[in-house]
Amino acid sequence: MIQELIVSTQSRAGVVHFAPMGIHLNGDEIIILPFRPSTTLNNLLETRVAVLNYCDDVRVFAGCLTGRRDWAVQAAEKIQGAVLACALAHSEVELVRIEDDDTRPKLFCKTIHTVNHAPFMGFNRAQYAVLEAAILISRLAMLPLEKIETEINYLRIGLEKTAGDKELEAWGWLMAVIEQHKASL
Repeated sequence: MIQELIVSTQSRAGVVHFAPMGIHLNGDEIIILPFRPSTTLNNLLETRVAVLNYCDDVRVFAGCLTGRRDWAVQAAEKIQGAVLACALAHSEVELVRIEDDDTRPKLFCKTIHTVNHAPFMGFNRAQYAVLEAAILISRLAMLPLEKIETEINYLRIGLEKTAGDKELEAWGWLMAVIEQHKASL
């Protein structure tokens, strides 16, 4: 199973980095698969810890992909790490094993601490649309523009029916990136 969440890591110097990512769950095993090169990969290899932030504010997902990375944090409880202040829950994880790969190494982690901060009230279709659009934005260099535009047009239907202010703001950030990409072609 793959869960979409925000992985926070930090360098030894304490610089926090957020990355939206689909992590793989296999029983108790957590597999993080960052692409090379990436700050998430570098930080995890350097410190061997990360925080998995379970968050329903889709602005964080969109923001990380559009250069907005200044999110309020609090200190992790059991590791040297940062927890998103808006996280509904978080898990602090430790790297236990690596399967190296030239493109996308597999980082096997174990959970050492989990905290619930607030109840999850469910996603609406607009939140889903923003998450899916964010994934498409992260693949602008890999997918044909026509495919991205077709999927964005479909996602827009659910967005327009159910979005609140946060979802509309996040959507706007993502659409600006698509427009910039189209202008650069």
